[in-house]
Amino acid sequence: MEATTMLRSKWFLPGFSAALGLAFLAALWAGGKPRDGLFSLGVMTVVGLLILLGGRSETIRGLRGDGRDERFARLDLVATAIAGNVLIGIVIGACVWEWAHGRDGTPFVQLGAVAGVAYILALGFLRWRS
Repeated sequence: MEATTMLRSKWFLPGFSAALGLAFLAALWAGGKPRDGLFSLGVMTVVGLLILLGGRSETIRGLRGDGRDERFARLDLVATAIAGNVLIGIVIGACVWEWAHGRDGTPFVQLGAVAGVAYILALGFLRWRS
């Protein structure tokens, strides 16, 4: 199965949700919190089922892949950019908070650095390709 076809399969996101739930379960179980792991698995399973069985909702169909068109692809791109900007703002704010309280800002400094480097590399790559 081709990668783009797999990503557009209605089974991809529900399967990915279940896989994340299992990863959360394993990590939390290993960390001595099996109850939290089971809760996380349950939440991720419910999310996957809601996406899989979401019916005729245009948003759910777009997330699932069977209602994807150019308009939804654009909405997805803008939503991803907004979420990324919000996350970067929170990382910067958390870093400043940590510094203001006399701490070194770890792991927020590292996350901010990774985001900044990824942005610069992506911008350079996209500019090179165009």
